[in-house]
Amino acid sequence: MNRSIVETLIGALVLFVAISFGFYAFNNGDANGSGQGYEVIAEFDNASGLVSGTDVKIAGVKVGTVLRQTLDHETYFAVVTLQINDDIKLPKGTSARILSESLLGGSFVSLEPGGQDGYIDKGGYIKDTQGSVNLMDLLGRFVFSSGEAE
Repeated sequence: MNRSIVETLIGALVLFVAISFGFYAFNNGDANGSGQGYEVIAEFDNASGLVSGTDVKIAGVKVGTVLRQTLDHETYFAVVTLQINDDIKLPKGTSARILSESLLGGSFVSLEPGGQDGYIDKGGYIKDTQGSVNLMDLLGRFVFSSGEAE
């Protein structure tokens, strides 16, 4: 009888901790939640590694997230919609690159602010883009092309 009371109390404690983590995660989730920020569109030739919720950074600081990706049926480029925090104004001429966070994977969109006058409007386009680079493909090219220089 004593054993079942102890097991019940431990189970209740575990349930309480799980619910507490749930509330914490819900309340302290993404600071750039839905409805906060403005949308900007960028087209990439290769958007491998990007998913909805991927970070958008300037100088390593998160300034937004990837909202969605679609395929342009005419150019076959990935059309990526970015949500940028309202307090960040992107100058015209801003460029976007998809970079890897580490060798093990994980990507993010890196923005390099442009130097032109004016700002990209809500719903505007980032025209200068560079898609993701496949590290295994680069390594293969390096290994197999090193003997051809003779």
